[in-house]
Amino acid sequence: MFRPSRDSLLLQNEEIDSLALPRIADDDELELLKTREELVPISASQTLRFDPRLDPNRRFCRPWARDFVQDLSEAYYREFHDQIQVNSAVRTIKVQHKLRRHNRNAAPEYGEAASSHLAGVTLDLQRRGMSKAQVHFVERYLFYLKALGLVEPEEERHQWVFHVMVSERYSDWRHTQTIFPVEPAVESTTADNRAE
Repeated sequence: MFRPSRDSLLLQNEEIDSLALPRIADDDELELLKTREELVPISASQTLRFDPRLDPNRRFCRPWARDFVQDLSEAYYREFHDQIQVNSAVRTIKVQHKLRRHNRNAAPEYGEAASSHLAGVTLDLQRRGMSKAQVHFVERYLFYLKALGLVEPEEERHQWVFHVMVSERYSDWRHTQTIFPVEPAVESTTADNRAE
């Protein structure tokens, strides 16, 4: 549903530039942003887990991206009694450079189509191992938020993840919702059957 493209990368970078967010150069800059609480930790929970290969120092993102993944993971858990897995979150330019050495599909570390992970606004969520129903659930969830301009998602084929850049506008939209966690794209099975 969300085919990766250069246009998508350009949109992700336009969002980052509009917020004047830095592309994080190295671990020193990463630690400074953590200290300032501009990057916040993502917490493992009953509804969310990490790929064990993800360095604990990079299990961080911008506050609105954390809110998004917490909301999604809670909605997903209520539906399937299973966890969403975060495979990647914030990266530094140094890490992205190393990644590109062995992953030819990784986005550049510089330029107008650079990886949005470098600004801490993007999460990669494990898609491999999901059932068709689970994939469809996440796609519908993301489709609605994309229509509102709150996320820019891609379904990566080589890594089998949902790559999701989250707009800062997600926070304002979230506060307009009366029930948390939000379930923007999820309708009941009964409603789906009636629609068919």
